[in-house]
Amino acid sequence: MFNNLTERLEGAFKLLKGEGKITEINVATTIKEIRRALVDADVNYSIAKQFTDTIKEKAMGEKVLTAVSPGQLMVKIVKDEMAALMGGVESEINISNSPTVILIAGLQGSGKTTFSGKLAYFLKNKKKKKPLLVAADIYRPAAMDQLNVLATQVGVNIHIERENKDAVSIAQNAIEFAKQNGNNIVIIDTAGRLSIDEQMMQEVANIKNAVNPHEILFVVDSMTGQDAVNTAKNFNDRLDFSGVVLTKLDGDTRGGAALTIRYTVKKPIKFVSMGEKLETLDVFYPERMAQRILGMGDITTLVERAQQQFDEEQTKN
Repeated sequence: MFNNLTERLEGAFKLLKGEGKITEINVATTIKEIRRALVDADVNYSIAKQFTDTIKEKAMGEKVLTAVSPGQLMVKIVKDEMAALMGGVESEINISNSPTVILIAGLQGSGKTTFSGKLAYFLKNKKKKKPLLVAADIYRPAAMDQLNVLATQVGVNIHIERENKDAVSIAQNAIEFAKQNGNNIVIIDTAGRLSIDEQMMQEVANIKNAVNPHEILFVVDSMTGQDAVNTAKNFNDRLDFSGVVLTKLDGDTRGGAALTIRYTVKKPIKFVSMGEKLETLDVFYPERMAQRILGMGDITTLVERAQQQFDEEQTKN
């Protein structure tokens, strides 16, 4: 994951190797390479430029630390800014209501149905909840079948109305079913299309208006890069979703979606999903993701300690 981006960023930091301190000249060269690496990873150019301008400003304002090299200091600055770009801190899913209604939206092929099953597994096993899966994709019997298999694997209830062609009434009926059967989470898997169209958007908007979900999670295939960001923006304009789920992060993804989707739609990434196994769902931690992209978590710890030591010495003086 992110192998190419990680290698390119490592190459940019090596430009500072052997330098005694950060200067305007060596920072400018490094920043240029970082910006190129981000654009090649499918990060929007204007976002990459704004990101690197901030890094340059912070790098030039940094105090000289004798315990760390300029390259290590730059890694720390980039890591902090990258984490901030992706939201800074993790955003937990809201499951305080009973039942909590969670609406799942996204394009066909993004991994919505698989994610619905994984979320049910996560909430059942890690949060000790009793989820109900709802098959509200009225166009694809295969989606209903898939969700049914997932419900069996997870060991949770499922609500299916195979003859009902009204997704709104299916969702409403499912909530009543949940109340009667002690399910405190309702996960509604909605229909997707191969591309955004008005019928799909209107249908999912109608479901939202009818059931007032506590969470609307937009599921997006991270491998589609900048297209994922554009799709998220279109969905957010219509649904005002509460969070993003990035799927297929185990694939050959260039990283653009993970880095810029939060910045573009101003909504947190709540989960990342990798693989088909039910347990391969993780809460999204921006700090950890930034460290993973940079592949240099130990260096950031070293710099933090050096900065702390420097501050303590300054205080003594």
